[in-house]
Amino acid sequence: MILGAIEAGGTKFVLAVGNEKGEITEKVSIPTRTPEETMPEIYAFFKDKRIEALGIGCFGPLELSRNKEKYGYITSTPKLAWADYDILGNLKKHLHVPVEISTDVSGAALGEITFGDYEKENTLLYITVGTGIGGGYVIDGKIHNGMLHPEMGHILVTKNPRDTYKGACPYHENCLEGLAAGPANEGRTGMKGIDIPDDHESFHFIAEYMAEALMSYILVLSPTKIVLGGGVMARTHMLPEIRRILKEKLNDYIKTDQLSDLYSYIVTPSLGTESGIKGALALALMAE
Repeated sequence: MILGAIEAGGTKFVLAVGNEKGEITEKVSIPTRTPEETMPEIYAFFKDKRIEALGIGCFGPLELSRNKEKYGYITSTPKLAWADYDILGNLKKHLHVPVEISTDVSGAALGEITFGDYEKENTLLYITVGTGIGGGYVIDGKIHNGMLHPEMGHILVTKNPRDTYKGACPYHENCLEGLAAGPANEGRTGMKGIDIPDDHESFHFIAEYMAEALMSYILVLSPTKIVLGGGVMARTHMLPEIRRILKEKLNDYIKTDQLSDLYSYIVTPSLGTESGIKGALALALMAE
């Protein structure tokens, strides 16, 4: 099959053509501007590619309830030009192929379990820590959504008494995203992310908040594999620190094969930076 894939982010859209094996044959990146500027470039890219279906992993929030009138819309996004925009409907209208949509991070989770090293896992949790924090959860090959897609970045965490930073989230002063995402790291330190040294205390705070969040996800969702991606997690010292603190917090309350080997349980994306775009290929396979 010839499949189209879109990874739609706040700063760029990645467009690709591939197949049902997850092999990408062509890929380009275009900047995220307004729908009026960005969408015609997407239509032009796919126009002569003879794709049979399209998958899109998109920034949100999204309306993903199929019985709702605005299914496939970007809803109350802070990217105001895209608010209340029917991205699914417009893609179908202009490209004339079946289209499947989910959040970008849920798409990445699907990519890892479909085309990555974790296909044997029946439950996989993917958390990305970058400009924001998002989570996607795949159960038996299907993305979990309820009344909304998961908003895992906004669970509340216990603030370290030494952490005087107020928090970057305008809605919650002590949510995970507000205290552990890239803007929090920069706001706390007064430095650009790339310039913050590995031994800065801010990274310890982030590891502590991430470990507390993972403990909650583990106890509630019971995933068999956890993948941590995103720019903040690219610092090689972060995963070992998160695993160490998580072990302390769990305090041997539950004992499983996975928790006895946190090195194999909490991992980086096996697809590297292509989890999202290959996840969009996996979404295309589900399109109707």
